Amino acid sequence: MKEYTTKEIRNIAILGHQGTGKTSMSESLLFVSGGIEKKGEVERKNTVSDYLVEEQNKQTSLSLSLIPAEWKNYKLNFLDVPGSDEFVGDLNQALEVVKGAIILIDASKGVEVGTERVWNEVRKRHIPAILFINKMDKENVKFEKVLEEIREKLGKKAVPFAWPIGHEENFEGFVNVVDMNARIYDGDVCKDAEIWEEKRPKIDELHNLIIESVAETSEELLELYLSGEEIPDEKIKQTLHKSVIEGELTPVIVGSATKTIGIETLLNMLIDYLPAPDELAPLTAIDQKTKEEVTRLTHDDEPFSAYVYKTVVDPFLGTVNLVKINSGILTSGQEIVIPNTQQQKKISNLSAISGKNLIEQTTFHAGDMCAIAKMDGIETGFTLSDPKNEIMYEPVKQPTPVIYIAVHPKNKNDEDKISMALHRINIEDPTFEILRNKETAQLLLGGQGMTHLNYVLERMKNMFKVEVDVQDQKIVYRETIKKQVEAEGKHKKQSGGAGQFGHVKIRFEPSKELFVFKEEVFGGAVPRNYYPAVEKGLIETFEHGPLAGFPVINIKATLFDGSYHPVDSNELSFKLAASLAFKDAVKTCQPTILEPIVKVEVTVKDQYVGDVMGDMSKRRGHVIGMNQVEGFQVVVAEVPEAEIVSYAIDLKALTQGSGSFSREFVRYDEVPNQLIDKIVEAYKK
Repeated sequence: MKEYTTKEIRNIAILGHQGTGKTSMSESLLFVSGGIEKKGEVERKNTVSDYLVEEQNKQTSLSLSLIPAEWKNYKLNFLDVPGSDEFVGDLNQALEVVKGAIILIDASKGVEVGTERVWNEVRKRHIPAILFINKMDKENVKFEKVLEEIREKLGKKAVPFAWPIGHEENFEGFVNVVDMNARIYDGDVCKDAEIWEEKRPKIDELHNLIIESVAETSEELLELYLSGEEIPDEKIKQTLHKSVIEGELTPVIVGSATKTIGIETLLNMLIDYLPAPDELAPLTAIDQKTKEEVTRLTHDDEPFSAYVYKTVVDPFLGTVNLVKINSGILTSGQEIVIPNTQQQKKISNLSAISGKNLIEQTTFHAGDMCAIAKMDGIETGFTLSDPKNEIMYEPVKQPTPVIYIAVHPKNKNDEDKISMALHRINIEDPTFEILRNKETAQLLLGGQGMTHLNYVLERMKNMFKVEVDVQDQKIVYRETIKKQVEAEGKHKKQSGGAGQFGHVKIRFEPSKELFVFKEEVFGGAVPRNYYPAVEKGLIETFEHGPLAGFPVINIKATLFDGSYHPVDSNELSFKLAASLAFKDAVKTCQPTILEPIVKVEVTVKDQYVGDVMGDMSKRRGHVIGMNQVEGFQVVVAEVPEAEIVSYAIDLKALTQGSGSFSREFVRYDEVPNQLIDKIVEAYKK
């Protein structure tokens, strides 16, 4: 693969709802551009982008991959992004480094939930896109209905740049409305053809609408248009290019990725209408010396800087880091600094990458994407920088887990291997969390949904040969008291030689603080040097509550009286006396159980707000507010954690896959009386 300058590069994400044909599109783009001699198929498990065993088994993309294609002296870096919303981490990282997008729409299904989701993400980031209506050769395709749905759900600025010829099994090709030429599929390739006469009125109408919108952008073009003169093709493309970049229009084209219909036209449009890396706004970073914000233009003559948008763990190559060069030039042997860790490194094993295949190359220009293999100390979200001009880009914010499962190895000998395996996969996918809960003795994995977590477990099994059993997460409860009481504890032991004696009277009462220890001892009834022992004895006792053994919190203990023996008293005696005092208090202080309360922010469409609020009520939650954000409603509620263990799954069912949520622990609240016995029984088992 040859070197490409910034102007000759396009960085493009391939997006869409799951099953719209993104991986097949990647294969067709590579095939038409000459990158591969024969197209792979998802069903045959031989595609370039879906190279992981887990992806081949599931026949769906589960991890972001880079697919560069060369076309007419341009290099197009395609990022094949998983369609499932549970791999939102890869979507966010991809959209951080691209300047354009192809959004695929299944012609037989129209605008699906995932289509709207990725559309909203690219619009939020002002990334220009081309909509490709795929699978035009399938049954039950009604093109004009899909077009209307696009304009209704994705905006009126979606404009057809192509019109289909035939439909379903008779879909033969399309007319390029801008260039006014037809492309017909002959069973092997697409070839130029004459526009059918019966299509002429519709095609002329669409062409005139586009030319009219072009003419309105300048007085010079408007004058040509009104005088009946033709606007030069170059002017048309320049104007459309500008309109697409500014979001004033979104081209809609048609085709079939599996039959390679519309792919050549798509490649041309990506070059003509989507921006080069240096065309949009400069990037901002923090200067590591001054700590002030600086900007970087995507130019070769700027100091080198780059962003690591994906780390892949390869069983043979170790870590392979996918890098976007934001400024300057990167060459093999170059010295760089990693501001995140303050490490200085010398670049080696620099290459282009297509799927998992490394392609030897030693120099990359501003705006290009490349791979750095076998270099430890680099992870997703890190910055690479010129040591003399050290800057750091803000890493993409990762979503917090919404569902947790407990895992333990099937083979006890794998106890050590499981931690190592999960750590390695966590480098590759930082959107899942590993927690060791000492109270429940569970190893917890947190992720974006069960598809996401099952992928992690499959990856661990296939790459590290570690299999696990899965259990539900145990909720971590707490215990407290509801009533103020005074209690006495006396520890007395005599067994020849020195004895043991400690005697305390302690007032226990509810508190808003986790634990407060006070003393109100008069006349030296308990010597001051034994106060710390009394406090320590309570702290140790509170580690295991009286009802189900949960830690005791929100309690104030005041030592107000007691007695001691000048010979037999010691610290251990007063620790034990404090413990006995609490055991005495338990009889009358009304101990109870507290449960963790989490704040959830549920993002849904307007039509599901009522269902979500009703469901939240059934879960013993209460809504504390609502906000409108970019066309969605955000329902803010507080709910017991025990009630949302499987909420990630339930919310999808409730909102037809369109809802999402985040969660955050806020406090502990008292469990309703009718649930206490059930909780105690479950945990005593």
